[in-house]
Amino acid sequence: MLDVLIIGSGGAGLVAALHAKASGANVAVVSKSYPARAQTCMAQGGINAALSHADIDSVEIHIEDTLKSSQGLASKEAIEALCREGVEAVEWLDRIGVPFSRTQEGEIAQRRLGGATHARACYAQDYTGLKILHTLYDQCNKEGITFYNERYLLSLITEENCVGGVTVLNIKTGEVELFKSKSVVLATGGYSRLYTKYSTNATGSTGDGLAAALRAGVKLSDMEFVQFHPTALKNSSILISESARGAGGHLLNKDGERFTDELAPRDKLSQAILEEIEHGGGEVFLDIRHLGEAFIDEELPQERKLVKLYEDIDPVKELIPIKPVAHYTMGGIAVDNNSQTDVKGLFGVGECANHNVHGANRLGGNSLLELIVFGKQAGENASRYAQGSSLTCKTDEQLARDKKFIQELRERSSEIDFYTKRAALGELFYKNVGIKRNEKDLQAALDELYALQEQLPQMSATDKSKIYNTNLIEFLEFSNMLTLAEAVLISALHRRESRGAHFRSDAPDRDDILFQKHTITYKEGESLCTYM
Repeated sequence: MLDVLIIGSGGAGLVAALHAKASGANVAVVSKSYPARAQTCMAQGGINAALSHADIDSVEIHIEDTLKSSQGLASKEAIEALCREGVEAVEWLDRIGVPFSRTQEGEIAQRRLGGATHARACYAQDYTGLKILHTLYDQCNKEGITFYNERYLLSLITEENCVGGVTVLNIKTGEVELFKSKSVVLATGGYSRLYTKYSTNATGSTGDGLAAALRAGVKLSDMEFVQFHPTALKNSSILISESARGAGGHLLNKDGERFTDELAPRDKLSQAILEEIEHGGGEVFLDIRHLGEAFIDEELPQERKLVKLYEDIDPVKELIPIKPVAHYTMGGIAVDNNSQTDVKGLFGVGECANHNVHGANRLGGNSLLELIVFGKQAGENASRYAQGSSLTCKTDEQLARDKKFIQELRERSSEIDFYTKRAALGELFYKNVGIKRNEKDLQAALDELYALQEQLPQMSATDKSKIYNTNLIEFLEFSNMLTLAEAVLISALHRRESRGAHFRSDAPDRDDILFQKHTITYKEGESLCTYM
């Protein structure tokens, strides 16, 4: 039996694994993909920290910026912990070998990102998340941490409100497997792939960890808050990093005029771009031509490559067509100040968890910081919990249920193509649950979702093979997406106000008296329930 089992091999999971190992725990990491493919790679802009050489900045100002961005829905205590530990987090990354860009004086280079009052995002060109992820993975291998890749999470095993392990589907073999562990850390990423092609996220960001937690009796919070990134490529939704605007890029309308503050918070900027697209002529562009080819190749090489590859445009010479799309999910598994859920021994970290540091709108540069700060906390606390735990859960029943479930799916006929329904779900969410929302559209989307859920028994994988059956995995992901889509919709209907990423055109003002609360979603039997 393991002491600590990490589910997810992105930045949050790798940090948790390293610190659990350093605390003396027997650790393993389970992931449905591979570490180098994690969504952390897409965090290009930087990681926030008020470093000592940034004389005009301070931890206190970082706290103020984060609180302001959260619009009253974040925990001041959690934000203070995030920002105060941020300096040590970056220094730790520097010590373990992250190749940060440097100033002429040899200090870690920093740039200003949207919503920040100062340049505090430490960066490695425009590959920050990728460089951090690769360095963390190197460290995990150095420490001898075991990885079980290509395992799809099916269920959390719980008994007496304590966790005892998980069941997974081995994608390589098609067999259902069991991992026993005294503690489990969920680090499975967000759920913005609900928006399918209207998301910057990889296809695997389907919220599997949240859905499994929900089925195990864990509460989710603030699921309605989905942050849209202002600058994705128009035709592919590929992310163009905030670093491009932080370096001085301009947003232009169809007449070539700047129409907004490029470093405004993401919610305001996405709304401004959407307004320009809908009522100003249909096109918005990012312009970095004035930065010059030498600067772009030194500071923004990835952005140039992406634009060339996906739009067949050279941003050194041409405008970049952009649109806002779903990017980061601020809601997630409800965790306390120790990163623990309301199931003992079950911890959450990274985008799948809600540590109450982002509130209604995440500050650019804080997501990488969150996974370093709270990854350490989750790993250490999971190790500490495991050392004091003597509970051994009965695992045979859950294992048998999941084996039966997978076998039934393989035998079930597929009368309806779930890929068509998945695409329809993305279109529905982008239209009705996007940057601007209202009760009529949200209710219409919920009605359509209920119809999709009723059709689910008529859907399955058409590929009946066992080995590398990605068709089956994608169906399981789609099933989870339908569950989480309902959680988002009922949460959005409950919050009758506008705040950050949740903008209700039928309730455009913030309501502090009624709604300075979190939206909590939980499962009661087969039904989802929500309260504030």
